[in-house]
Amino acid sequence: MHKERDLPTSLDLLRGFEAAARHLSFTAAGAELFVTQSAISRQVQTLEEQLGVKLFQRRTRALVLTEAGALYSREVAKALQQLRDATASVRAATNPVVTVTTTVTFASLWLVPRLAHFQSRFEDITVHIAADNMVRDLERGSLDVAVRYSTAEKAGDGAVMLFGEQVAPVCSPALARAHGRIRNPEELLQLPLLHYEDPEVRTPWLSWNVWLETMNLRAPKRVRALRFSHYDQVIQAAISGQGLALGRFPLVKSLIDEKRLVTPLRDGRYASLGQDRAYWLIVAASAENRPEVKTFVRWLRSEVTRSSAKRDAPVRSE
Repeated sequence: MHKERDLPTSLDLLRGFEAAARHLSFTAAGAELFVTQSAISRQVQTLEEQLGVKLFQRRTRALVLTEAGALYSREVAKALQQLRDATASVRAATNPVVTVTTTVTFASLWLVPRLAHFQSRFEDITVHIAADNMVRDLERGSLDVAVRYSTAEKAGDGAVMLFGEQVAPVCSPALARAHGRIRNPEELLQLPLLHYEDPEVRTPWLSWNVWLETMNLRAPKRVRALRFSHYDQVIQAAISGQGLALGRFPLVKSLIDEKRLVTPLRDGRYASLGQDRAYWLIVAASAENRPEVKTFVRWLRSEVTRSSAKRDAPVRSE
C-alpha cells in the first residue's frame, strides 16, 4: 500500500529541482520554467524539507549538488521524461496534437497564414504554435517540432535547412503610387523609414544603416522614421502605408503575391543576403515516429518546396 508521503506533495517541486540540478543555477532554472529565481529556491527548499535531506550545497555564486542530490536528480530526470512520454502517448491516441516552437516573426508572417491549408487537409490534427524568440529544448519542453533561425552550427545535429533569407525594401502599393515612379534608391529614401529596434544586434542586416552601407548608399540626412520593437509590427506598419520597411524574403513573399506589399525598386542588386543564417527544421527524437508529426513535417516541407517554386527573390509588383 502506498503511503501518503511516498512522493513530494507537488510535481512542480520535482520539475524545479530537476531544472536547477541540470543548470546548477536557480536563475537559469527559473528562466526555463517561466518563474522567478526565488520561486525555484523555495521549491527546492520545500522539497529538501519533505525529503529530510540536503540536495544542494549553496556556496557564494555557486550551486553544487550533494551526493544525495546528484543521485536524486538522475532518477527524477528519468521519471519526468517517462511522464512526458506517457502524456504524449495518451494525447496522441485521443486527439493528435503537434506542438511547434518557432520565432514570433516566422510564426506570424510565414507559418500561421498557411495553417488553414493544413487544417483543411488534416482536420483531425491539432497544431499548437509556441512562438517566442528563445531556443527551447524539445524533449524537456514536450515540444515536437522546431523551426529555428540560426547558423548551421547552432541549428544542431539532424537539422534540415528550409530556406535562407534576402532583404529588400518594401512598402504598400498605395504609398508607392503616391510617390510616383521611383527610379533610384535616392528617390526611394525620401519615404518614411520603418526601423526594427534590435538593441542586442542579433539581426544587423535588418538595420537600414547596414543595408545602406551594403548598397554603397548614403543615409538621408532628414527623413521621417518610425521605430518598432518587433519585426512583425514593422511589416504591419508597411502594409498600412506608414513607410518603407526592409522586407525579409521569403517571409514577406506571400504579401507581395497578395499585392499587400510591393518592392518599389526593380533592380535585384538592391536585395542583400541575411548573412549566414537560415531557417532550420528540427524534430524531437521522441516525436519523429508519431504519424501526426510525420504528416506535419511532410506538409511543412512541401509548403517550402511549393513557395520556392515561385521566384523567391524580391521582384517588383506592378
